[in-house]
Amino acid sequence: MGKKGDKKNEKNGKKYEDFNQWYNEIVEEAGLCDKRYPVKGMNIWTPYGWKLMQNIDRETRRLVNNTGHQEVKFPLLVPQKEFEKEADHIAGFEDEVYWVTRAGRNELDIPLLLRPTSETAMYPVFDLWVRSHADLPLKIYQMVNVFRYETKQTKAFMRMREFHFFEAHTCHATEEGAETQIEEDLEIMKELSKKICMPYLALVRTDWDKFPGAEYTVGADTLMPTGRTLQMAGIHQYKTNFSEAYDITFEDEDGNHKHVHQTTYGMAERLVGAIAAIHGDDKGLVFPPEVAPIQVRIIPIIYGDEEKVLTYCENIKEKLEQNDIDAEIDDSDERPGSKFYDAEMKGIPVRLDIGSDEIEEKTATLVRRDTGDKRTVEKENILEEVRITFEDMQKAMFERAQKELEDNIEDIDELSEIDEEKIYRGGWCEEESCGKEIEDITGRDILGTPYEDEKFEGECINCGDKTRTLVYISKTH
Repeated sequence: MGKKGDKKNEKNGKKYEDFNQWYNEIVEEAGLCDKRYPVKGMNIWTPYGWKLMQNIDRETRRLVNNTGHQEVKFPLLVPQKEFEKEADHIAGFEDEVYWVTRAGRNELDIPLLLRPTSETAMYPVFDLWVRSHADLPLKIYQMVNVFRYETKQTKAFMRMREFHFFEAHTCHATEEGAETQIEEDLEIMKELSKKICMPYLALVRTDWDKFPGAEYTVGADTLMPTGRTLQMAGIHQYKTNFSEAYDITFEDEDGNHKHVHQTTYGMAERLVGAIAAIHGDDKGLVFPPEVAPIQVRIIPIIYGDEEKVLTYCENIKEKLEQNDIDAEIDDSDERPGSKFYDAEMKGIPVRLDIGSDEIEEKTATLVRRDTGDKRTVEKENILEEVRITFEDMQKAMFERAQKELEDNIEDIDELSEIDEEKIYRGGWCEEESCGKEIEDITGRDILGTPYEDEKFEGECINCGDKTRTLVYISKTH
């Protein structure tokens, strides 16, 4: 971890000089989305961007399906009376919901809202689905669009008014069962983070920053190039807060009726934005091979027998695709330099350049996107070489991001040491008034305390009281 007195890492290029401009340009030029839809904060998923999101969804589905979750799809509209049953939930979302009050010219008897999340849509039905202990645990999830009226400046994938959302909801007979579910969710998050090469901190939010209606919230925070953090996921322990509001009960083995204990786990499309921001460079995007929309692009370099070159490329493409590698050939009329530029901009992990020399020698020139390294590979070994490159990239991209995260965590003993854009860590007495004072003085957010205990004995960075609690502080996106 960073220590007091460490110099800030020297970072050059447009990404660090003006992150917002770099990010907006790269997302648009690479074709991840189209921002021209005539409603602010509601962008169009392009085929390339949607393929990336689908690949992340694929990995998420695989992980949650393996833990016994089942996928569902609930309606978009939620009746006002159901939304209003959980007071804390209302308070947390009442300024963000979109209301539907009329159908044609007819005023609705009961106003409806577009789901900001799905607790209030699902839980009235959970009361019908859960009857006895034999129905538990109930573990479901869905991948849908949700709607929240974002008042701040919108940013593609990171801060939207309509966004793609994964949400898992569970019911358990006991609090212990729900706690086990939290641990399982964190394991899912850990495995997914390896696929997308995105390390994070698992931090328990403060009571004033937890999810509305939750007993506690664990946020997964990753470091952005700005030195600020971005929450990439949230895991929530509800205990019986919602089941009491919606009267979700079950009959136990002794015939007693009890309220279920509940959890949720949510992630949004901001994962796409975080991948672009963390791994991209001044040449464009850099995608982890495991989720890249296109894993290999083959570039024919034609200065003679076009048919011979294209046939050679097709043979390689066919072999890769037969082995579940997503490959394509850039057979456009653009010059090779333009083709190289496009492959780099789109973050394609591996490029295979093939011209007359490669055909004569039965080879290809393999170019790795994250490092730019080039090497000649034998045609008969291309599949193995591509796979080795993918493995190396996955490992290297995660380790680079992990080092960046660790290098930007600084331990402090007092608030006066906070003067840069990075993550700070120090003691906190756990008093809410003191915590809010820390936020007011520093202009930063308390991200929370470590979910996994980090041994500490010291003093609160604000009031000086003795404490064993560490807290992480940063500016957030």
